[in-house]
Amino acid sequence: MPSGIEVTKTALDDFKKIQKYMLLARKENATETYAELKEEYLTLKALLNVSGVNLTDIDKIKE
Repeated sequence: MPSGIEVTKTALDDFKKIQKYMLLARKENATETYAELKEEYLTLKALLNVSGVNLTDIDKIKE
């Protein structure tokens, strides 16, 4: 079973990746893709907040 720090690191990596794809989807005006990515983004954001991660500097979407 993964430790808390391993789960947090995986969530951080996924969070950064999702943000990258969200920014690309927004740039390409891919609204449906953006909406799907946003669901994952919000889930990861909630998980990271519960884990005590300060997202102020790494959250590029700010939604």
